[in-house]
Amino acid sequence: MSETIDKTDTTSFHMEGKCPFGGDRIGGALGNRPTLENWYPHRLRVEVLHQNGPAADPLGPDFDYAAEFAKIDFEALKRDIKQFLTSSVDWWPSDYGNYGPQMIRMAWHSAGTYRIADGRGGAGTGLQRFAPISSWWDNGNTDKSRRLLQPIKHKYGNALSWADLMVLTGNCALEIMGLPTYGFAAGRLDAWEADNATYWGPEVVEMGSVSSFDDMVNRDKRWRGKNGDADYDLENPLAASHQALIYVNPEGPYASGDPLASARDIRITFTRMAMNNEETVALIAGGHAFGKSHGMVPAKEIGPPPEMAPMEAMGLGWHNPKGTGAGKDTMTNGIEGSWTPDPTQWDNAYLENLFKFEWEQTKSPAGALQWTPKDPDAPRTPDAHVAGQMHPLMMMTSDIALKVDPDYRKVCEKFLNDFDAFTHAFSKAWYKLTHRDMGPKHRYLGPEVVIEDGLLWQDPLPERDYGLVGAAEIAALKQAIAATGLSVSDLAFTAFSAASTYRDSDKRGGANGGRLALAPQKDWAVNRRATPVVEALRGVMATFNGGRSDGKKISLADLIVLGGCVAVEKAARDAGVETPVPFTPGRVDTTQALTDVEMFEWLRPVVDGFRNYVDDGFGQMTRSVSPEEMFLDKANLLTLTAPEWTVLTGGLRALNANHDGSNRGVLTDRVGVLTTDFFRNLTDVDLVWEKADSDGMTFALKDRASGQTKFEATRSDLVFGSNAQLRSIADAYAGSDGQRRFVADFVKAWDKIMMLDRFDVKGHRRYGPMAA
Repeated sequence: MSETIDKTDTTSFHMEGKCPFGGDRIGGALGNRPTLENWYPHRLRVEVLHQNGPAADPLGPDFDYAAEFAKIDFEALKRDIKQFLTSSVDWWPSDYGNYGPQMIRMAWHSAGTYRIADGRGGAGTGLQRFAPISSWWDNGNTDKSRRLLQPIKHKYGNALSWADLMVLTGNCALEIMGLPTYGFAAGRLDAWEADNATYWGPEVVEMGSVSSFDDMVNRDKRWRGKNGDADYDLENPLAASHQALIYVNPEGPYASGDPLASARDIRITFTRMAMNNEETVALIAGGHAFGKSHGMVPAKEIGPPPEMAPMEAMGLGWHNPKGTGAGKDTMTNGIEGSWTPDPTQWDNAYLENLFKFEWEQTKSPAGALQWTPKDPDAPRTPDAHVAGQMHPLMMMTSDIALKVDPDYRKVCEKFLNDFDAFTHAFSKAWYKLTHRDMGPKHRYLGPEVVIEDGLLWQDPLPERDYGLVGAAEIAALKQAIAATGLSVSDLAFTAFSAASTYRDSDKRGGANGGRLALAPQKDWAVNRRATPVVEALRGVMATFNGGRSDGKKISLADLIVLGGCVAVEKAARDAGVETPVPFTPGRVDTTQALTDVEMFEWLRPVVDGFRNYVDDGFGQMTRSVSPEEMFLDKANLLTLTAPEWTVLTGGLRALNANHDGSNRGVLTDRVGVLTTDFFRNLTDVDLVWEKADSDGMTFALKDRASGQTKFEATRSDLVFGSNAQLRSIADAYAGSDGQRRFVADFVKAWDKIMMLDRFDVKGHRRYGPMAA
């Protein structure tokens, strides 16, 4: 390609010679351009099912993190971290000569994005490294913390994930400052690209235009009602009180400076993050025993966050133009000062000062609202960088909240009177905070894994104390299940209902444990059809287990899954395809006492398109979210690809696994036979769909010529014909050569769902659950 560039044109390059590729500019094709979301804001983003896949991972699918981590000299690693923590570098000097406090904040904010509603967020994949989290206002200068850790990361290489390193560094920081930590488990697998699936809120804010907490939170759209009203609540599944925060605005809601209103926000957000009152107080009081807050420069003077910083910044953001831009000039959240006289020592000074003194509102050098003791004789705190210089103590509005809220105050007083209890509570709460999204202990790695079984948030399962069934026993059990007379539809529905509670976000749920037979799952409206099936299978279990002399038993959890295998094998056989459905025994039955009913209630689906279920209160629970979007989210939590999502749905409709046994979406006259009828009828050009209700939630499939209704369906059915990507997959099964492929692919996807929570038999792979 040959051209002459007219450099006198300062607004654009003028090319006298034409590029053979056509046109005279390429900027629009590669630069800032509209996206599909700009053009079609309501399109279903099926591509989120394929994010963070093998193509993004430089380590490859065969990389075994557990094996590599086991090669690390763990004590040497901790020594390296602790030696670093008490050092300092010129470009980002440590406060008080100790990086510990800022590393605690980094680890806390990495883990603190976790939310119980959908299990997303948390420290599990190191997403603090990527947008949007990396550039949230509340994560200001965590980029510096990670950059400081880079030499340690490079030393240990891929045997140590960023996700594990951040949490372990937080633990080491607590230890060098005197807190006995509860434990540490490795096993977090790094993501390799930004999370484009998680819903972080309805607000659309250009983060580069945010100049303060006030500017950010005044654009809030996530709250219902007003703080203090009976209907005051936060939109689900959100947990943070405002966009780009981890928890709450430290200045109080909308920088109001109202401690009681702040307490209400704290309770809602920390509850959404799976913390009770005692854990909440322990985390706030414990975390604020260390370090200081930074607010020496007005927020409007600070540069853009990492994701918007200039190229030469090399991934670092929030450039501070004042002085050195760091040290005594540091700006982070705008509040300035320390909570205690000894910010690098674990003690009870935070609570002692909070309750001993009366506090008055003041402002930081950056203009943020904060609190100072009224008593001029109150202890003072040393400057973090200037020797001999002292400052008044500081509290945030969110700190004063713990004193004015009656329930939080009771916990504070308990900890004031019993420092050992406070120490133990903070250690356990920190362990929960940093491990909540890791799933069962089978995934934990390293020498500091806590063995205690009484932690309900870990969804504990009892150890199996009996032998596993073999091929002969499995064959006999299949015959016994078939002899019950339970239908293919009922067996498939029950097995899927047990297994599909799994969510990969925090590795909770699944068939293991048999919790389908326990509260709260047994009482969910979506599961009612399973009740008689579970009771019939209990009878099979009792007969099989009673009086055996070989030590082998079958759990109800295994039997529910095996019942699904019986159903799918029969359905495939009746469709003319003989195929075995894999079954891996070893699931155990847990107890009601080992089940946290409140926490498991968060797994109850609002929409489950696989079983064609929409909660009666769906409209009141969500804001402008369609059932098919919730269906996509469910498929994402189950780690399904678009083809797996499609084939599973088509098969479940053929089996009629609808929650109520209705015929909606069951586009076949051969119910219980694993045919491709769902896809063939869905894409039949001689049929036409019409709305069956004014809201467009149900539809009738009519013959184009006669107008006669042949089938009924929901949005969760029609999406596989209306969405271009899903329809292309449906076409692959609807053709004349699709039947055998359909059965084979359905069986693979079915087994994947049944095995999602079987970490007891799976290796530590890169991409989450894989069949054993």
